[in-house]
Amino acid sequence: MSDFKNHTEQSQTKSGAYAWYVVLLCMLAYIFSFIDRQILALMIEPIKADLSLSDTQFSLLHGLAFSLFYAFMGLPLAYIADRFSRPKLIAIGIVFWSIATALCGLSKNFFQLFLSRMGVGVGEAALSPAAYSMFSDMFSKEKLGRAVAVYSIGSFVGGGVAFLVGGYVISLLKDMTLMSVPLFGMLKSWQVAFILVGLPGVFIGLLVLLTVRDPKRKGQRLNAQGEVEKVSFNASFKFLSKHRKTFTCHYLGFTFYAMALFCLTSWTPAFFMRKFGLTPTETGYMLGTVLLVANTLGVFCAGWLNDWFIQKGRKDAPMITGVIGIIGLIIPMIAFTQVSELWLSVTLLVPAMFFASFPLPISTTAMQMLAPNQLRAQISAMFLLISNLIALGIGTTLVALITDKVFGNPLMVGMSISIVGGLSCVLSFILLKKGCKAFVDSMNEEYPS
Repeated sequence: MSDFKNHTEQSQTKSGAYAWYVVLLCMLAYIFSFIDRQILALMIEPIKADLSLSDTQFSLLHGLAFSLFYAFMGLPLAYIADRFSRPKLIAIGIVFWSIATALCGLSKNFFQLFLSRMGVGVGEAALSPAAYSMFSDMFSKEKLGRAVAVYSIGSFVGGGVAFLVGGYVISLLKDMTLMSVPLFGMLKSWQVAFILVGLPGVFIGLLVLLTVRDPKRKGQRLNAQGEVEKVSFNASFKFLSKHRKTFTCHYLGFTFYAMALFCLTSWTPAFFMRKFGLTPTETGYMLGTVLLVANTLGVFCAGWLNDWFIQKGRKDAPMITGVIGIIGLIIPMIAFTQVSELWLSVTLLVPAMFFASFPLPISTTAMQMLAPNQLRAQISAMFLLISNLIALGIGTTLVALITDKVFGNPLMVGMSISIVGGLSCVLSFILLKKGCKAFVDSMNEEYPS
């Protein structure tokens, strides 16, 4: 009996260690995905100069080109994730977006760079819905928030590394207008940066393919014959309709929350370079450090706070955590661009980044808690579709349009950030606060106890 107990404990320990290995490997992939998507923001000035772009055109590259296909490809890829091997889907996606990132470095004009950014979005759409679905099968409800938080940390580690690596590469190549790259010919420094950060992701994809097995799906619903119900888009829409009030508040509330975050990560580099005269290298080092510290702590704290609320019996744990985060965000979000001293602006940016990172783990946890197993990836993909189209696609472009069309002055980008970010915070607070009760009602209906 003792041997059996010891064997069981060892098996559980190995299973737990493997589950965290999968989380950390997916986090590593997430890090590379954010390096690949975020490095563009740091190189705004040399790209604009070389390709003769306006702020609005650049925002289309950073936001719409990526988010359009990231959003719409998420649904069919999530459908595949709910039916077939999730690790294989993730591995293919990683290889695809890594190659697309390298192709960004070979772009010679706006159209080529736009197409390459679309390719990055298509590949990255395969990662998160499939990863979230796997985590829900590997972890209990009480630990899911922490698992998702650890994974979500990858976004800001990746963003931070993108700024740090981008700053280093720009510093390293600052005296070289052109350099010869084997197989690719003569390239500019920003083009070399894309190739350097893109290609290593291929090896991460191969590691996922070779070492991760698809976990057994738990909590699947059965039909009258005792068979697992087949997933379909129609079933997902029916589930969303059944809980329309909850998902309206959740989807839109966290979308406006994400809009504030994307305003920060997309336009803060341009703000500091234009208002305070920082070089791209100085901006990269400063923002890279802020993201690595403030944002990663924010993600972890959001996951921990969500789990704490669950342990206290709060069924609306993800929603109330979001309300707390948005309250903490609104003042530093508006204020950091309005001060005249660099040190004060950076000081205010730290809490803004900390609280802006809250929605990544908790928006996901809410969907995994409420949705049945075979719909989780699709429910997540629908959220990512709405969130990325509105928050990333429209939000970042709205900042550029206000700067270009309303103020007509690139130096006013800080005011545009405050306007869009402040408004999105207010809308997010209203929706998430209203969504707390709706979420509890939906949980009671789906899981009465």
